[in-house]
Amino acid sequence: MNQFDKIHQVKNKFTKNNPIFLKQMFGATDVIPLWIADMDFEVAKPIQKALQELVSRNIYSYEFDTESIYKVISEWNFKRHQLKLNPKSFIQVLGVLTGISVLIRELSEKGDNIMVQTPVYHQFFKIIESAGRNVISNKLKVAEGQYQMDFEAIENQIKTLNIRVILLCNPHNPVGRVWTNKELQTLVDIANKYHATIISDEIHSEIVYTNSKFNSIASLKNSENHITVIGSPAKTFGLQSISNGYLYIPNNKKYKQVKSTVDSLYINHGTILSAHATMAAYTEGEAWLRDLLVYLENTIKWILNFLETQLPEVTMVKPEGTYQIWLDFSKLNLSETALKYLIVHQAKLGLAPGDWFKASGPQFMRMNIATPLSKIQQSFYQLKEAIDIGLDRSFNEEEHINKFRPF
Repeated sequence: MNQFDKIHQVKNKFTKNNPIFLKQMFGATDVIPLWIADMDFEVAKPIQKALQELVSRNIYSYEFDTESIYKVISEWNFKRHQLKLNPKSFIQVLGVLTGISVLIRELSEKGDNIMVQTPVYHQFFKIIESAGRNVISNKLKVAEGQYQMDFEAIENQIKTLNIRVILLCNPHNPVGRVWTNKELQTLVDIANKYHATIISDEIHSEIVYTNSKFNSIASLKNSENHITVIGSPAKTFGLQSISNGYLYIPNNKKYKQVKSTVDSLYINHGTILSAHATMAAYTEGEAWLRDLLVYLENTIKWILNFLETQLPEVTMVKPEGTYQIWLDFSKLNLSETALKYLIVHQAKLGLAPGDWFKASGPQFMRMNIATPLSKIQQSFYQLKEAIDIGLDRSFNEEEHINKFRPF
């Protein structure tokens, strides 16, 4: 039995299973929860060992060792991506979203315009708007069977709307693109031309599949003025509830500015649990990660085959990275509300709807596939059955409109 096939029946308060959240967002609690981007897998054995040894000490005095963490992250990125990083250019924060929130405030003023490329991770909108900034949506386009950046539109928007910051997602959540070196260099060149700063969220950088290669903003020519959120092991190693975030800022002026703020807010450290987990992941977790990628890629192959042979009404662009898939239900010709009803109340699935991500069309949903294949298979069997039966005649559009609320 593959280690990732194990179904864990444990009592927990995980957000994805929490009936309060499920009821709030979906209006139902009896769904297979595949809406949130975390894993149902046990973490790698070296991480387990490191945490167990730490807990067994039974003394938890102050203990900080950020320099060792920065060194480990740098060594990992050089080994994995041939990416040379200066350990002295890192800043530790409480989490990736915390880091992005600080950067938005430091790099722009209230009322400024911040660009995102939609559809995109829904928390980006909250981060920008809660800081008093304006979200400017630059829509990804589909060409040659893949999502692509619209560089003409990007340059036009930056030039005419005075964009101060571009918040990039690489690999992109939810569409699964892993941006090429050429694409990223074009974006950097445009940003430099108009003095905009790129914040690159690279938290999914290790979840990259065959024939794709991760490229960091930090690896590009003339990218010194841009900032990479590069160090969190959260998505890669299933450490969402105990991991930190790490900002990489090669520009010395911006580094000092951001570090001063981070230090003054006392968000420049984590727990020793997060430190030990991070170092164990980056020094001893590569074999586990290699097996994980094989497993996830096999899951994607099964899904693509099932959609092609059993469920042609649903389509998706094959992801190059992340463990999210972006499902297109437009062939069903259902209203947005009717589609949500079909998915939740008939197929009994808790998926993240496209409007959370400001998709150009409402007929999309994101599914998390970092779960045993048997659960994914059961989900698609339920989906097929619901679609084959068709929308329940008892469905009332007015009763179910606006029932889905983003987390």
